[in-house]
Amino acid sequence: MSARPRLLILSFSDIRSDARVLRQVRLLRDDYELTTCGYGEAPEGVAAHVRIPDELVHWHKDRLLLLQRRYAAVYRSNAVVAHLGERLPRDHFDIVLADDADTVPLALSLRPRLGVHADLHEYAPRQNEESRRWRWFVAPYYRWLVRTFVTRAASVSTVGAGLAAEYRREFGVEARVVVNAAPFRDAEPGAVADPVRLVHSGLARRNRQLEVMTEAVERTTADVTLDLYLMPNDPAYLDELKERTAGSARVTVRDPVPHDELATTLAAYDVGVFVLPPLTFNYRWTLPNKFFDFVQARLGILVGPSPEMAGLVREHGLGAVTDGFATEDLVRALDRLDREEVAAWKRASHAVASELSAEEQVQGWARALEEIAARRQD
Repeated sequence: MSARPRLLILSFSDIRSDARVLRQVRLLRDDYELTTCGYGEAPEGVAAHVRIPDELVHWHKDRLLLLQRRYAAVYRSNAVVAHLGERLPRDHFDIVLADDADTVPLALSLRPRLGVHADLHEYAPRQNEESRRWRWFVAPYYRWLVRTFVTRAASVSTVGAGLAAEYRREFGVEARVVVNAAPFRDAEPGAVADPVRLVHSGLARRNRQLEVMTEAVERTTADVTLDLYLMPNDPAYLDELKERTAGSARVTVRDPVPHDELATTLAAYDVGVFVLPPLTFNYRWTLPNKFFDFVQARLGILVGPSPEMAGLVREHGLGAVTDGFATEDLVRALDRLDREEVAAWKRASHAVASELSAEEQVQGWARALEEIAARRQD
């Protein structure tokens, strides 16, 4: 083994724009001889990078093989898996950090000397459960992946306590929690604006029902504005939102900003807002990047009663939790908005910014890899 252990971070994403995987790279690149594998160019500071060709689609699954429940063949026939199976060396790495359930079988097949750590970003068997076709044909495949391969990983992590509990209940997998915390930003909370400035950032997806937030801001008696920084995941839906808010004096849909600039952009606002109806299991237990971005921007936080987010808001006094997920629930919360209270929320975010930063939270990955090495070397 080289002076530094050889680590592969394996992700079927563009690592430079995948905030969670990029945190892994930044945490581990100084202590390991780090190779990354994913779409796009190499992230900064790695020893080597294996690029997945852009034209290969990682999520494609052979429909006939799915119908026949020939799940091993489904996995082998995937273009990305087949491509990487011929290019990633076996018996070379000491540890593989496999991001998401799809990468775990490939990671295990590389036979790393010390083992595989699986980082599960979502609850994979219920990721798209709003689709009946997905529930019938794809969900059983992901249950097979977790049951057959994730259970063989040396250690596992996931993004929240609710998901960890479900992995334990259904599969007996003990997953530590590593939340999607943002890097610490050394700043003071700004003064509360008049009108109070609300902000939301994230994906433009129809099943997120972002119109709940836009309609509530239009209907509230509070003096507020709302800006939304949205990624164009569903261009048709994004166009509808822009058309719906085009004549509004209160709501503005803005272009997304690079993630490295997001905290500075958000810091110009007062309250981060995210009310996500629990249409899926993962939506119910969501604890997203944006929550921690709001903290680092020193904002108050206004969320629906999603257990993970609501728990942190209440524990630390970061903001308010609506009674439900409907427009009228958010209207009632906004109607009660008080500028002095918002200032107190912003101070509360400042007080926990270090505790809830990536620098603190991501140590769970470092400890997991250290434990793999210690167990295998005993």
